[in-house]
Amino acid sequence: MKIHEYQGKALLARHGVGIPQGEAVSSAAEAGDAARRLGGRVVVKAQIHAGGRGKGGGVKLVETAEDAARIAGEMLGMTLVTAQTGPGGQRVSRLLVEEGLDIASELYLGLLIDRAAQRPLMMASAAGGMDIEQVAAQTPELIHKVHIDPGIGLAAFQARRLAYAVGLTGPVARKAAALMQSVATVFHAVDASLIEINPLVVTGAGDVLALDAKVTLDDNALFRRPALGELRDLAEEEELEVEASQHGLNYIRLDGTIGCMVNGAGLAMATMDIIKLAGGEPANFLDVGGGANAEQIRNAFRLLLSDTKVRAVLINIFGGILRCDVLADGVIAAVTELGVRVPVVIRMEGTNVDEGRRILRDSGLNFTTADSMGEAAQRVVELAASKSTPVPPSRPGRGSG
Repeated sequence: MKIHEYQGKALLARHGVGIPQGEAVSSAAEAGDAARRLGGRVVVKAQIHAGGRGKGGGVKLVETAEDAARIAGEMLGMTLVTAQTGPGGQRVSRLLVEEGLDIASELYLGLLIDRAAQRPLMMASAAGGMDIEQVAAQTPELIHKVHIDPGIGLAAFQARRLAYAVGLTGPVARKAAALMQSVATVFHAVDASLIEINPLVVTGAGDVLALDAKVTLDDNALFRRPALGELRDLAEEEELEVEASQHGLNYIRLDGTIGCMVNGAGLAMATMDIIKLAGGEPANFLDVGGGANAEQIRNAFRLLLSDTKVRAVLINIFGGILRCDVLADGVIAAVTELGVRVPVVIRMEGTNVDEGRRILRDSGLNFTTADSMGEAAQRVVELAASKSTPVPPSRPGRGSG
């Protein structure tokens, strides 16, 4: 779960990480008042769940409270387009107003899960304030890394090693090392999957502060930290994805024309791959889970068809907990109830597969069935490319199975 910069900084500050003084605001008047309290010279920062805000015009340095109010009025309600939002951009409804700092140098600090090593990985670089992906690609030697033992946390010697590696010395190096240990503590305390501070700045006075903060929380751990779940901003998320989560479905909208309904994340990824291999483009990632019922299948169809770009649907199910006969009954009920008018291709294997196929065959509905993933992908790509309108569900027809 992504959270806003101001929320991430609040979590960091609770564990001793230095941050600039600042206030989150939602109106131009509030921005002006905040700027006065902070001394007039402030940075006004758009709060959206995406990076690259500065390049998109979402970060402005101003010298007076009046300018802060004016800039805030321009930012609030704007659609901010960055490299991470896509061409549609994201609407700005909240701002962070922070004190202007005397910055001596900018660093990068990141902490994430290294799945290969099965432990957290902290990275630091003297090339802060830049696109770290570009740094990693062009000058990887500038990124220094240490793995953290989950049992003991980030050791003091590891933190000092990173601080020295990015060119810090003396008291500043000691402050940076202490901050790194605090960040590692936060990472564990909130079940984060990512903490990225870019830039981490050294001020003219020798302080080390998190000038920016990107924090992503592990959704699977929110059940034990319900207070963190309240940080979720539904306005920042795709509407259909929010609806899917309310029905116990995992849905991510994509740009293609072939709707996918699959059980299991691995099978869902493989299904999208084979659709692309067959020359099509998936319209979504949709995992109904291993124990889906008829109601969830109806909701899944409703989500798929809410995307007007969908021209055909591929259902790819391996029946285990979700038996194939239960799937077949659910699909028939959903297609009939919702009046589905796009082609539906079904490939299923597993528990009660013969019964499931019989139910589909005897339904009188115009399903297309397939025995393999390759055949299913080829058929759905052909149907999506076809200009013909599919037979309405109420009209009998014979599928290929």
